[in-house]
Amino acid sequence: MLGVVVVRDGELPLGADEVAAEAGGAVLVVGTNAKVAADQLTAARTVWVAESGTVTPGALAGALAPVLGEVHAVVLVAAADGRDLAPRLAYALGRPLLSGANAVGPRSADVLRWGSQGLQELTPNGPFVATLQPGVRGAATEPGPPRIVEIELTSVDAPDARSLEVSTPKAREADLAEARRVLGAGAGLVSDQAQMDLLVEVGERLGAAAGATRVVTDAGFAGHERQIGTTGVVIDPDLYIAFGVSGAAQHVGGLGAPKHVISVNTDPCCPMTAMADLGIVADAPAVLAELARRLEDSDG
Repeated sequence: MLGVVVVRDGELPLGADEVAAEAGGAVLVVGTNAKVAADQLTAARTVWVAESGTVTPGALAGALAPVLGEVHAVVLVAAADGRDLAPRLAYALGRPLLSGANAVGPRSADVLRWGSQGLQELTPNGPFVATLQPGVRGAATEPGPPRIVEIELTSVDAPDARSLEVSTPKAREADLAEARRVLGAGAGLVSDQAQMDLLVEVGERLGAAAGATRVVTDAGFAGHERQIGTTGVVIDPDLYIAFGVSGAAQHVGGLGAPKHVISVNTDPCCPMTAMADLGIVADAPAVLAELARRLEDSDG
């Protein structure tokens, strides 16, 4: 079993150490300034480093396939470059792809299914490629630095997409799993679409992505791709502000390890407030409306 992490300019994607840990500490780092990125891993025991002049998934898949042919289970981070490379690599290796896994073992993977409403254990009949959702498992730090092994890949000419422009996504379109700031909507905030829309607008002003609990997504006020939880998106932000979120186990299980948590709730004893760094005992819709007003005033 081996983890594969694609890097750009020596920067590790969110979830890199989790992939290393899931693969038992064995990981291949490939991309630009890969050695710099490899030195930043804390959960790896052995790191194979392959420098690549550019990060193009088609060419990388062709170059990696001969190297990974004997590896039964290949695990990539379900971040942007990992999701780009995984299907191409699976095709090059002639294997099935198990995408969006919450756990990956040597012979199987637990994968989100049914509109992210549940997990299904999939056991292929042979080797496979999988992507692991960032934030789902955590990663213990290894006691010492990893053993670094530098390898060279044979360049392969392969059809590839050509990037014309790279633009920063708006907060409302940002990938929740990679967002550094997240605003969460619970049943105590959202009783109609207007309140969810206001949360999104406030999020855009604060540079934060908007997510929601299962109750809110099931009611249709937000898409299931915005659902935070063990059967939705697992996040791991620097800041999480929960508006009207009680803190059910299914939701809290999808929070990863946020550095700072703020809870706005009328119940001072709810699990979300108990785990928060700052608990604001107040009506969530009223607090959100006041925050929106003050942000508008500051813009004026």
